[in-house]
Amino acid sequence: MTSGRAELRPPGGTMLGASGAGLARSLRAATRARLLGSRYPALTAARASVALGAGDWRPPLGPRPCARPLSLSAAAIVNSAPRPVQPFLRLMRLDKPIGTWLLYLPCTWSIGLAAEPGCFPDWYMLSLFGTGAVLMRGAGCTINDMWDRNYDKKVTRTASRPIAAGDISIFQSFVFLGGQLTLALGILLCLNYYSIALGAASLFLVITYPLMKRVTYWPQLALGFTFNWGALLGWSAIKGSCDPSVCLPLYFSGIMWTLIYDTIYAHQDKRDDALIGLKSTALRFHENTKQWLSGFSVAMLGSLSLVGVNSDQTIPYYAALAAIAAHLTHQIYTLDIHRPEDCWNKFTSNRTLGLIVFLGIVLGNLWKEKKTDEVKKNIDSKTEN
Repeated sequence: MTSGRAELRPPGGTMLGASGAGLARSLRAATRARLLGSRYPALTAARASVALGAGDWRPPLGPRPCARPLSLSAAAIVNSAPRPVQPFLRLMRLDKPIGTWLLYLPCTWSIGLAAEPGCFPDWYMLSLFGTGAVLMRGAGCTINDMWDRNYDKKVTRTASRPIAAGDISIFQSFVFLGGQLTLALGILLCLNYYSIALGAASLFLVITYPLMKRVTYWPQLALGFTFNWGALLGWSAIKGSCDPSVCLPLYFSGIMWTLIYDTIYAHQDKRDDALIGLKSTALRFHENTKQWLSGFSVAMLGSLSLVGVNSDQTIPYYAALAAIAAHLTHQIYTLDIHRPEDCWNKFTSNRTLGLIVFLGIVLGNLWKEKKTDEVKKNIDSKTEN
């Protein structure tokens, strides 16, 4: 009988039995360690090492916890803000700063053009208008979401916006809007009287442009009039008034630019807009979008060229215009209006385009000093001869 049981035992049974006994002792040691651990931590560690054996210890499996990587993106900054504040920051679209850039860049063009020949733009004015762009873009988004709260609920991309999602009430929105406009007024009052009146006149556009998508297929045109007001205001803030020969073609070029990038943007929502009865240039142009965008690009480049002539711009400015022409050509040629992600990428690339214009203006203005020096040298040499 004994030999029979031995035959039934699997090979290595003695080792299994020994290891099982060792495991039991380890479990008993661990139990005692838990009971004594809080009072005698040193004793707990000693008993655990004896029970398990130094050679039996293995590091715990699985990935070690690591610190969250530091990110300075706008979305990461908003997500790291206190939770009660986050809906208001998202209402201002601080997590998506591309709109602020597109509002701010025409201001930088105008401030750059108004600088004295051979000088950099006024950094104080650039910072002042940058702060104002954040506040006014936030105010515009607040007004837009208040008008569109019932429409936003029906569109997948906008259903999570704070007012549509119920994270912020209408009353809270009004109070928040009042705070933004008050701060923006404080910045406007830092300018001259002409600019204060000119800036105040834009408030009507800010309030009404979100309604245009209900009544016309050209709401992008209304947005162009609104978003490029800084092309007038930046010049007047430096010079004290507007020069029509420079400011008006600059304003017109900005409007054409807005028609380009916001038509591309509108193609993301064209199906939802058609279902809920909203209008846009994307629905107006359909498959002819690229032809229309090409026409707007030609008009934009022509206006910027006129700006250069009327402001005595130099070689770097026109080199920037050539780069802009290449950018627009590539943007329109490769655009796929049926892919929302491609429309978004093309839309956001317009920040680069606006920065190229600004860089061309700054370098072109600095080049004027060099040109002036060369003219003086020629005059002096002729005088000596």
